Amino acid sequence: DSRDRVCVTGAAGQIAYSLVPHVAGGNMFGPDQPIILSLLDIAPCMGAVRGVEMELQDCAYPLLQGVIATSDPNEAFNNVDFAILVGAFPRREGMERKDLLAKNAAIFEEQGKAINAVASRNVKVLVVGNPANTNCYICKHFAPDIPAKNFSALTRLDHNRAKFQIAAKAGVDISAVKNVFIWGNHSATQYPDVFNGTVTVDGVDRPVVEAVGDQTWLEGEFISTVQKRGRGIIDARKLSS
Repeated sequence: DSRDRVCVTGAAGQIAYSLVPHVAGGNMFGPDQPIILSLLDIAPCMGAVRGVEMELQDCAYPLLQGVIATSDPNEAFNNVDFAILVGAFPRREGMERKDLLAKNAAIFEEQGKAINAVASRNVKVLVVGNPANTNCYICKHFAPDIPAKNFSALTRLDHNRAKFQIAAKAGVDISAVKNVFIWGNHSATQYPDVFNGTVTVDGVDRPVVEAVGDQTWLEGEFISTVQKRGRGIIDARKLSS
């Protein structure tokens, strides 16, 4: 079977709603790769998932050769080649990332066990739901028959947040900022590292410290802003990003 089987969890959520058209339309696996898409969410959300399924059908994507909408992890992950784990317990106002661990541990334990039991032996797992690093570790732990190298956690959001802060402070486009790193989990303990970072100014790559010209800001407000940006968004929107 030349078709890739792809599972997206949290299929009723706003991130999955933006993601699945790209998967179905060929932006993720290429313009010639047919797929079967599996949509997983909890039972109370299945009405919304059915709506997503109907919209996918109405788009008539040539590469989309089947949609499975389910609340059963064993059905969702059956023979999948790629699993994108978007669904997680959402962060609420006043919650720190550590408060999410107890809620999410059970979710990713269940999904890890299901992946271990029924997914392709070479399945690639991308964990998006936060705290992504910890959730990824839990999922990997409960899927011991799948190679550990097949599990990844997506923390690009923190990287983007750090790049924006540097670009805004230096007065340059975001594309001018390079080699900024994030160490640690998606939490208030993460560390945005600009030690090897550069900012292109007038065609010349300069160290971030030189381009920004404010060591105190780099060692204080910059770090805390990136670490606590999620809380700031929740305070403003009353919703997680």
